[in-house]
Amino acid sequence: MTDLKLEDALDRVIEGDCVEKMRALPEGCVDLIFADPPYNLQLKGELRRPDNSKVDAVDDRWDQFGSFAEYDCFTREWLSEARRVLKDTGALWVIGSYHNIFRVGAILQDLGFWVLNDVIWRKSNPMPNFRGRRFTNAHETLIWAAKSANQKSYTFNYEAMKALNDELQMRSDWTLPICSGGERLKDEDGQKAHSTQKPESLLHRVIVSSTRSDDVVLDPFFGSGTTGAVARRLGRHFIGIERDRDYAKLARSRIAGVEPADREAVETTKSKRAEPRIPFGWVVERGMLPPGTVLQGHQKNHRAKVRADGTLVCADATGSIHRIGAHVQGLDACNGWTFWQFELNGKLVPIDVLRQRLRADLA
Repeated sequence: MTDLKLEDALDRVIEGDCVEKMRALPEGCVDLIFADPPYNLQLKGELRRPDNSKVDAVDDRWDQFGSFAEYDCFTREWLSEARRVLKDTGALWVIGSYHNIFRVGAILQDLGFWVLNDVIWRKSNPMPNFRGRRFTNAHETLIWAAKSANQKSYTFNYEAMKALNDELQMRSDWTLPICSGGERLKDEDGQKAHSTQKPESLLHRVIVSSTRSDDVVLDPFFGSGTTGAVARRLGRHFIGIERDRDYAKLARSRIAGVEPADREAVETTKSKRAEPRIPFGWVVERGMLPPGTVLQGHQKNHRAKVRADGTLVCADATGSIHRIGAHVQGLDACNGWTFWQFELNGKLVPIDVLRQRLRADLA
């Protein structure tokens, strides 16, 4: 039974068991979940370097389970509640290593989630393999999943990811450094405050790719608060659940020091599909290209005249900007907005400039 209002949970670190606290949240209240659950590393004994110094490995009690069955039961519980609190347009990111990610993936599929991508986080500076008996473990896997297979929509900022990747499509293998140096939080003794702190660059990419401004991001394994810190900086709301009081205190202090970016700075590039449709006739009727204006093609060897009804006329045909653009080139199709040009300040520019002006006016 829910007993926690959404407004009372927003931008807070809630202490307690993640399953219990998620049960207190209203159904369908969050846009995105990022989960970094215990990996169940099953470490046996100490890990030492060749010089016999001890490796600061993950040996925390919260990562220890009695059996695979016990871990699977835990995974099914938290994923079930995660799915309940997700909006029908929401999505889940979960990260893990080879120790747990395949079990988590199978269970989330059993529960009705629909896998959109698996993403490989390739660590540019991984921990070496000290024993020399296996390959160096240099990556972790993230699963990005929609709430259901028949989900009509979910957020994916394709154009923003392309812009982030220097105008190339963002691939599903991400090369990013592990959390180290000044970003790594330390305790009073100068030791790592959290053994599995994730880099902010990883959360930046996750949040920019799959949320919008003011969306609510839930992290049920909040740890040192990386998700909350990045969400706050990017103008998103967060809900953090953390059962360890020391981690929760650390996360609150960290997030309090984050300065949110201004509203304009956190807007993501919208996909062309999301932009409002602008008929060419609107350009004509608003006097931006009066009837009788002569347009030219890319090579200046194709010409057509603008008519009052928003069509073009060339030597032997009339039709839309797209149809006439294709016709004069002998092609099956053409994007008339980028093919046709008009004279502006003595230079030829694509008529798409006028479409973008109208879109800006609408916005």
